[in-house]
Amino acid sequence: MRKFICGIAFVSFWSAGLFAQNSPDCRSAIPVCADAPITSFADGGGDIDDFDPDVIRQSGCLEKGSVSSANIENNTSWYVFRAGTRGQIGFDIEALPGTSGTVTAEWDFALYGPDVDCASISNGTAQPIRCNYEVNDTNFTGIGVNPENGQVGAPNLTGSQNTYDEWLIVEEGEIYYLLINNFNTNFDGDPEPFSLTFTGYSVDQDQNTALDCTLRDEFLGLDIVACEGDPDITLSALNSPAGPDIANVTWSVDYEDDGVIDQVLASGPTETQLTVTSPNSGRYFVEIVTNLATTITDDILITFYGIPVLQEVIILDDLSDSNNIEIVVDGDGNYEYAINGGEFQDSAIFYDVPPGENTVIINDKNGCGFTDPIPFLVVGYPKFFTPNGDGIHDAWNILGIETLTDPVVFIFDRYGKLLKQLDETTIGWDGTFNGRPMPSSDYWFRLDYSRDEQGIIVANSVRTHFSLVR
Repeated sequence: MRKFICGIAFVSFWSAGLFAQNSPDCRSAIPVCADAPITSFADGGGDIDDFDPDVIRQSGCLEKGSVSSANIENNTSWYVFRAGTRGQIGFDIEALPGTSGTVTAEWDFALYGPDVDCASISNGTAQPIRCNYEVNDTNFTGIGVNPENGQVGAPNLTGSQNTYDEWLIVEEGEIYYLLINNFNTNFDGDPEPFSLTFTGYSVDQDQNTALDCTLRDEFLGLDIVACEGDPDITLSALNSPAGPDIANVTWSVDYEDDGVIDQVLASGPTETQLTVTSPNSGRYFVEIVTNLATTITDDILITFYGIPVLQEVIILDDLSDSNNIEIVVDGDGNYEYAINGGEFQDSAIFYDVPPGENTVIINDKNGCGFTDPIPFLVVGYPKFFTPNGDGIHDAWNILGIETLTDPVVFIFDRYGKLLKQLDETTIGWDGTFNGRPMPSSDYWFRLDYSRDEQGIIVANSVRTHFSLVR
């Protein structure tokens, strides 16, 4: 499936008969409330591919099916709502007559939540908690009870022909995303209308508090996390409570989100939409002046993430008995890490990493990609060696010594006598001194080398021990 974030349209401040704006892109889902029916429409085939039909073929009851040209998304609308109180919530989606005076659309839906994000929905990690793609034999589908025939909602079952799902029990503050999909279109490209009405005992008790109506003040939608190279993001001033009652619109941006406006992007009575292209992260602001000289404002933070870039691997404790490392990424995404083909972990620190060459894979948890295995060297040393001529552990040396600057290794016996001096060109110590085998014992070494720390070459010295075993 393609990823989506639900948009929500509303008309509680509009006169009857006007349609609310529609958002075919989940990332710019329109917030809604339960205090009035939402009347909107879907036009065309869905402007944004929220689900990738070549990657995600099924999610809950959403299916691409067996037809290769089929598409989960078709004439979609996206809505988002936030629960105002704990209680029971449902909704009715009603197909309305189009310009021909007849109903030509068949509406379906998928509901995601609570508190999932667009990336999780798009990559299939988040599955619908309510979903219905059954064939409609009435003009209604939704959650709760069909007002036309009294059909009670039940868990989704493909082929059941029950177009209503069971009630949703919400907790205060939870956020849900709703996809409304026009499966059966009139194929003429004209917008097809529908209405969305919230139901349930929470709405019956108080439709003004069942859903958090302050969410509508964020009419640009919730903050957006996107990937570099994603489709453009369209922000609309027409989703504000003023609707089309606009005298002037001004768009501006704070690229660093540091409280300082960097640029006025557009201004004028016709500048009702702003297109944000990748990778222009920032906080975008809109100021709307209505024909009655009132002012409405909103802002939204849009963050584009790219494929992670490895900056460096830090050895936390050079040549200790445990090689502990930290992976440092150039970027501020949400990352997870795996070394040497192991499981991913959230922490960038790994313990007891084997000396020598290793690999790391970095994954952006926002769904913006992952690196190929990146090799890195851990300079370490064998804790023991066995110079018995069997070809296994017959020589001792610093592993990864060739990666150091000006390395020199001095090997001593327990009394401090110098037995051998090594550098990056030396194969290693064979356990002899002046051609005579040294006995099994612990031996000490000192490694002197240099490394570049922020452009300054710093001399380092490490002293520890290893065992010769015969």
